[in-house]
Amino acid sequence: MRYDVVVIGSGFGGSVAALRLAEKGYSVAVLEAGRRFADDELPKTSWRTRRFLWAPALGCFGIQRITLLRSARGQSGSGVLVLSGAGVGGGSLNYANTLYEPMPPFYDDPQWRDITDWRAELAPHYDQAKRMLGVTTYPHDTAADRAMRAVAGRMGVGHTFHSTPVGVHIGRPGERVADPYFGGAGPERTGCLNCGSCMTGCRHGAKNTLVKNYLWLAERLGVEVHPMTTAVTVRPSGSGYQIETVRTGAWLRRDRRVFEADQVIFAAGALGTQRLLHAMKASGALPHLSDRVGALTRTNSEAILGAGVLRPEARRRGLDFTEGVAITSSFHPDEHTHIEPVRYGRGSNIMGFLQSALVDGGPRRPLRWLATMAAHPLTYLRLLSVRDWSSRTVIALVMQSVDNSLTTHYKRGKLRTTQGHGAPNPTWIPAGNEAVRMLAEEIGGIPGGAVTDAFNVPMTAHILGGAAIGATPEKGVVDGYHRVFGHPGLHVVDGAAVAANLGVNPSLTITAQAERAMSLWPNKGEPDPRPPLGADYRRVDPVTPRAPAVPPGAPAELRR
Repeated sequence: MRYDVVVIGSGFGGSVAALRLAEKGYSVAVLEAGRRFADDELPKTSWRTRRFLWAPALGCFGIQRITLLRSARGQSGSGVLVLSGAGVGGGSLNYANTLYEPMPPFYDDPQWRDITDWRAELAPHYDQAKRMLGVTTYPHDTAADRAMRAVAGRMGVGHTFHSTPVGVHIGRPGERVADPYFGGAGPERTGCLNCGSCMTGCRHGAKNTLVKNYLWLAERLGVEVHPMTTAVTVRPSGSGYQIETVRTGAWLRRDRRVFEADQVIFAAGALGTQRLLHAMKASGALPHLSDRVGALTRTNSEAILGAGVLRPEARRRGLDFTEGVAITSSFHPDEHTHIEPVRYGRGSNIMGFLQSALVDGGPRRPLRWLATMAAHPLTYLRLLSVRDWSSRTVIALVMQSVDNSLTTHYKRGKLRTTQGHGAPNPTWIPAGNEAVRMLAEEIGGIPGGAVTDAFNVPMTAHILGGAAIGATPEKGVVDGYHRVFGHPGLHVVDGAAVAANLGVNPSLTITAQAERAMSLWPNKGEPDPRPPLGADYRRVDPVTPRAPAVPPGAPAELRR
């Protein structure tokens, strides 16, 4: 099967690429390792493990990946537990629909600040991405918000507390309306029920997932999406590339297929993209890749903590923290740190198995964790119970815009990590622990951390980088136009190309960077306005597509 462009992955980068290139006249195929879900096929709760968890070896082809990146030998403290998405629509299926622009240090990171004025270049594309994703400010005040507002006040930063910008059709709860974004070119939508189930997949049609915007429009322009298709090899072939694939999860009949394309876009998420690039470099299939593959892998400098009320007390008080969308507010305890309350819907308790006692970092952390548990064994046994966990727990997502990173290494098909450029990747964040202890006091509960924290393995929901933008192949994997150094016709357009920690949820930035990259492609058959690969960067005007999918005058119309 031959196409002008093959896109590997259907998340925020891949979906943008598919639509914008189809508008410019290219034939496009999207290869997605996960399955396709209709709204009513998404899991009712996280206990529907075959539809919620991603574990192909166990027959689970759900939307939630959980990946442990282990430290390389002799490099303790560099491991990380990664939460990410799967399925047609990528991370949009299970993300928390929170769409912030990044904190100021992102634009000024030394990795890429000398290439161009990124704030100015990305500004119109953030605007376009917001309108495509239907961003609106969450209008309600929930119990978790009130507790978090009190914490912000106690920390002396109450003025930084605010409601979140979310990609959700709020509307009237349960009311179905005609397409509100794309001038009739998009699907009908349903008003949000505030059920808190965004991260197990919205079954009601309120969440603005990629299958309801970019991918919806792309497929109507002829883009072909191939679900359950895992790319295993990308190699040069003639004037283009061959992409070898297998059927995801197959043990015997692997259904090997070969796609051919003039150009290939890697958009398999930060882990998927850098794993494939590592493998191709190691095998010699793509021998000219930069040695910077795997460098500047970022965790968004995150910690995932929380506070929970014991079940008997929660039932007595009638507590229910599931009301709202996944994230409804946030605040900044300092200039580099950002904290959000997070929720799952009622009955979605399986992720509670990842919680444990909260213990600060420092020497003998595992022993102090054991001592904490042993000091109050019955209390912590009750805390670790997952019964009604989502209803009585406020998760706290802590993110930072500081310059720290990991480097991934590829050996025998596995990724291992070492500490990278900048400060060491944090194994705990003091401001986060302080805030969660206050949060526990506010709700009358117990502070908690991740089960891996005691072993200095933090958890992140936003792995980034590993194929970062740089001025030269000695500094990055892709240039300022997202083209892969050393291999003309290859591109990275997803979270792997993000050059710095954002300090906020990254989906909007990945979308905006993809919008910008695709805006610079020529229409099919026209001259390329970008300088040749390897030449010095220069600013290029966006190229208007021949056939925009959204009609003029619609809220999400294309503006260049």
